[in-house]
Amino acid sequence: MPKLDRYLLGDFLQSFLATLIVLLVVSLGGVLVDVLGEIADGGLPARLLLSQLGLQLLVYLPLVLPLALMLGLMLSVARLYRDSEMAVLNAVGVGPRRLLRPLLLVALPVAVAVGVCSLWLGPWAQRTGAQMVEQANRSLIVAGLEPGRFTSLPGDGGIVYVDAMAEDGTTLRGVFLQREREGRIDVMTAREGVLQFEGERSRYLQLREGHRLEGPLDGGLDFRLMRYAINEVALPDRAETRDRDDPALATTAELLGDVRPEAVAELHARLAPPLLALGFALLTLPLGRSSPRQQRYGRLMLGFLAYLVCVNLMFIGTRMLAEGELPGLVGLWWLTLPLLALASWLYLRDGRLSRPRRSAA
Repeated sequence: MPKLDRYLLGDFLQSFLATLIVLLVVSLGGVLVDVLGEIADGGLPARLLLSQLGLQLLVYLPLVLPLALMLGLMLSVARLYRDSEMAVLNAVGVGPRRLLRPLLLVALPVAVAVGVCSLWLGPWAQRTGAQMVEQANRSLIVAGLEPGRFTSLPGDGGIVYVDAMAEDGTTLRGVFLQREREGRIDVMTAREGVLQFEGERSRYLQLREGHRLEGPLDGGLDFRLMRYAINEVALPDRAETRDRDDPALATTAELLGDVRPEAVAELHARLAPPLLALGFALLTLPLGRSSPRQQRYGRLMLGFLAYLVCVNLMFIGTRMLAEGELPGLVGLWWLTLPLLALASWLYLRDGRLSRPRRSAA
């Protein structure tokens, strides 16, 4: 590899990785807020925090990687112009087109990585996350219950102590439950407890053959002692589950033979990100051109706005495909192919060196 290609490749790669780290930290914060909200509502056990965080981050990678590639390459190209390195290269006959080889050495692997995340890793992460949430909804083991210790249920559901538990986590033996509601304390004991479901999200802990003591917290004497055969205690609503036939949970191979509008929209939504990444990589050279004394962040904001417009158009097109407003054959090609054509034309036009003028003798 020529020395110039090695220098440019290292500069492009370093700028891309730095931008990617920053965007991943920002994305991780947004995903963390969503997952913590589900945990605070009691729909998701706290033990699934790290696993759901990692899986959701994989789902967002097809959108983060193209943006990091474009911004990183634009910062690097703008630095070449600002430090007059491009002027020196042009003076020795090396035009902007010469940047195509090191640029593609960075852009093509990233586009392949985006395709892998979009076509395989993202759907796998969604399926795995949905399975983990479904298993958590049908088991109290992941809520932290362990025989022989006191455990707080999520969503202020109370404090539970059990003597024994079935392997599937749905049946308890020797249950003690204490909770506070509207200024009163409620203490229940039961020989056994069974997890029950009602509707799509509601779940109950059915206590059998036990006693219940209810009284005020402020020291009054209004206590009631009851003996019951069956007593149902409402637990926090479980997290929303995905349908089995949801196209977002299907593999890409399964979507190829599915003619439903929702499946066609999901397929095109997975095919678009790698093409967008390649198109925006080619746009970095014309967008990053600047004079040595020109601020480089103005062009950077222009590229960021262009990315936001294309991503929003991709979401709008996906929704229109899912609702049948666009034919399946059109897909998202109306967005990706013109973008690639425009990026290629601008790159070739911007990378042409001007011929020296000849003056008459």
